Amino acid sequence: MGANANNAIFFLVTTLFDLAMWALLLRVLLQWVRADFYNPMSQLVWQTTRYPTDWVRRVVPRWRNLDTAALLVLIALAMLYVWAVAALLGFGVGAVNAFGYALLKLAVLTVNLYTFTLFVQAILSWLGPGVNNPASNVLWSLNEPLLRPVRRIIPPMAGLDLAPLVVMLALQVVSRLIPLPGLFR
Repeated sequence: MGANANNAIFFLVTTLFDLAMWALLLRVLLQWVRADFYNPMSQLVWQTTRYPTDWVRRVVPRWRNLDTAALLVLIALAMLYVWAVAALLGFGVGAVNAFGYALLKLAVLTVNLYTFTLFVQAILSWLGPGVNNPASNVLWSLNEPLLRPVRRIIPPMAGLDLAPLVVMLALQVVSRLIPLPGLFR
């Protein structure tokens, strides 16, 4: 195969893994922040991640707001991602290193997910201020724990809320500080 085919396969594998990990990460985070379970967006996340986590849930109990079964499936999927990327690039990674890279990958995914959700929430607030829809409700539930402390320091000025911008900037700084090698990003 040529370089273009290898790039296409690499892109496809990383994109599919990232989407699956984002879905599981959303499940963990939405339950952690106690988002509305009956919201259609929450139901979509719940249904798409149901089967892998239901099998693990039979063995692993839940702890407070943390869906430990989904978290374990997420970590296992991240380790599979590390091994798949390493195999595609032609080298091996041991279990301990794969676990470390998987945790770093999950940290990067979490930062990117929050950056994306904050951006979408900001756009939705510009397009339809005061409009209540399922997506904005889930985004508010997910992002408010990050925005609330910043709003205490920087309150909205003249109707303009700068808290999402400050949080997105801080998240991007954190993302650049995470020591994950570029090939696993």
